[in-house]
Amino acid sequence: MRTPRFFAVALLAAAGFAHAQGNYPERPITMIVPFPPGGVADTVARPVAEALAKELGQNVVVENRAGAGGATGIGAAGRASADGYTILMSLSSISILPEADKILERKPQFTLDQFKPIARFTADPTVLVVRADAPWKTFAEFVADVKGKPGRYNYGSSGNYGTMHVPMEMLKASAGIRLVHIPYTGAGPAVLALLGGQVDALATGPASVLAHIRSGKLRALAHWGDKPLVSMPDVPSLKTLGQPVQFAQWSALFVPAGTPDGVVQKLRAAARKAAADPAVVQTIGRAGSPIEYLDAPEFQAYWDADAKVMTEAVRRIGRIE
Repeated sequence: MRTPRFFAVALLAAAGFAHAQGNYPERPITMIVPFPPGGVADTVARPVAEALAKELGQNVVVENRAGAGGATGIGAAGRASADGYTILMSLSSISILPEADKILERKPQFTLDQFKPIARFTADPTVLVVRADAPWKTFAEFVADVKGKPGRYNYGSSGNYGTMHVPMEMLKASAGIRLVHIPYTGAGPAVLALLGGQVDALATGPASVLAHIRSGKLRALAHWGDKPLVSMPDVPSLKTLGQPVQFAQWSALFVPAGTPDGVVQKLRAAARKAAADPAVVQTIGRAGSPIEYLDAPEFQAYWDADAKVMTEAVRRIGRIE
């Protein structure tokens, strides 16, 4: 039988819990980015972290935890305490990796129900890029040469089943071409491999390559969107080139699923202001990624639909040895 002392202790615990939520945050917050520096997630995370710190009154420390195409860092975030002091800036690969683990017959490092969305910040179509000294000036020339030399050329990615791998596999199937896949630990290393001549092409978000395109080191041949890119208005979409494939490499903020509603509301409010912060808009915009903000309810609906499409794409790719 529960005694008055039990109820008193319970009331004190509940009051302490409510107080903790009300004063959140009382110490620095860690933002896990599951990729190395230099990629889209990191490019978005750093200005957003600064803006969140300004709104929340505590430092937001970006921690890059790369590995397994993003699964290492995402898994670590999913296992973190659900108290609002560990948040995750992930790409759309969060929707892909659990299904890939199923195909590979291994235990997933995380599941989607381990996370609660806070907000989406960007949603960029991936861009097909090659070195500026490559022989292909157009997408048609690229496809014709690759078709004529099946298996000779390769492409880099951020890892198996990641957001640079899946769109290229979709394109390969649509265009009927063969390219060898070379996985790296993130977009940054893959872009460096392209610049260094270790790979011949890749697909990535504009933020990873725009500076290199503007400097004349890389050339964009096409993109996976359904409308002109703000940062590259002259680059054609694959759809207009006769390839009916689309892919968006979005970035979004998440917390562990058990995070209290009061904390979630504070993070949502801070994220909303961060997305409108001129420094965030300008920094991410200069990198080629306009803000495409969605608050949690709208983003949840978008995420559900996108995850379904990505799951089907991964199933079509099948097992990779």
